[in-house]
Parts: sequence; C-alpha cells; structure tokens
Amino acid sequence: MHLLAPSILSADFSKLESQIKLVEDAGADLIHLDVMDGHFVPNITFGPKMVRDVNSITNLPLDVHLMIEHPEKYIKDFANSGADWISVHYETCDHLDNVLNMIKAHGCKAGVVINPATSVDVLNDSLNITDFVLLMSVNPGFGGQSFIKYSVDKAKKLREEINQRGNNVFIEMDGGIGIENIIDVKESGVNVFVCGNSIFGSTDIPAAVKQLKNLINK
Repeated sequence: MHLLAPSILSADFSKLESQIKLVEDAGADLIHLDVMDGHFVPNITFGPKMVRDVNSITNLPLDVHLMIEHPEKYIKDFANSGADWISVHYETCDHLDNVLNMIKAHGCKAGVVINPATSVDVLNDSLNITDFVLLMSVNPGFGGQSFIKYSVDKAKKLREEINQRGNNVFIEMDGGIGIENIIDVKESGVNVFVCGNSIFGSTDIPAAVKQLKNLINK
C-alpha cells in the first residue's frame, strides 16, 4: 500500500480550508500535521486546536507528527482533537514503549520518528509495538529543505528488518520528497510519502497531487 500525505506546514494558512479541499479532492490519502514546540526543533507551529479545526474541514485521516519534548503530556489532547495517527520522536522519549501504548490506548495508530542522524538500529525493540516508523529525510524544523540522499539506504535497511520479522509496520518518510526522487523513495520500501513544498508550492496543487499519486502507484 502506498499513501500520499500532503503536509500543511507548506500550505498557505490564509487559504488553508480551500487548499485542504484541493488535495482531498485530488486523491490525497492523509493530511500530515507537524507540531513543533520551539525546543526540540527550532520552530513553533500549532497545537491541538489546529488539529481540531483541520478535522472539521476534511474527512481524511490526520497524521500528527509531534516534534516536541515530553510528548506523553499531550497525547490525550491530540487524540481528542481528531488525530488518527500520532508519531513521536525516539530522541524525545525516555520510555518509548509506554508512549506508544498510550497512543494506542487512545485509539490512534502509533508511530516512532527518527532524525536523519539516528540509526534505524535503535528501532529494533520498537518494531513489535509500533504501527509505523517515520524516517526524517531532512533535519526537522522547517519545510522546503533538500532531501538527504542516505535516507534511501536507511529505508532499505529498515524494510529488510521489518520483512524478516514479518511485522506489519508501515514506513513513512518526510522531507524533500518530490517528483524527482519519489520513485527512489518508493523502491526503498516506503509506504507513506509526506510531501509539503512539492504540493503546496506548486502553481497547480491538484495536478501535483495527481502526478505524485501516479508515480507511487505505478
């Protein structure tokens, strides 16, 4: 299964409702929301209210990526606001298994995120708990960054480990993904493609969604 998740971090917030409708009507599978706290990453975005507001706009599942310290304090709030998928960074969780189980207890898919410089080997003990792994292919904090090419090798290694275990774990990738590299990302074993600037930076948002969807579904 291959899913496209437009990231509203790159959207025009003054036109957010219309732009979300454009990507939904064009065939997007998820809406990706990046929550940043200005501590774990050098940027501040939004909190549960934005998730609640987006949930009122779209019927698509909401993929909420928590780039925040102490995410366990906010799982309930994001789940109650309409999050369907919630992912937390390995780098921020002292007790990762507890946090993943907390997410699941609130009825959401639970994901682990790792930064570009973090090895996929740290995930070995999490693969029996998590529903998906999100590999950052840029350093988190800002949209519009260039794709880090070794992310493809990380995805291949992780896919091999997942397949050997027989786990039903999705691999998601986020950062710098567009028409020029999405096929390489797909062939590395990724299931979910987070695309921000390559969609919302386009002069024709629906056409960008359709082109990316065609590439991942070939």
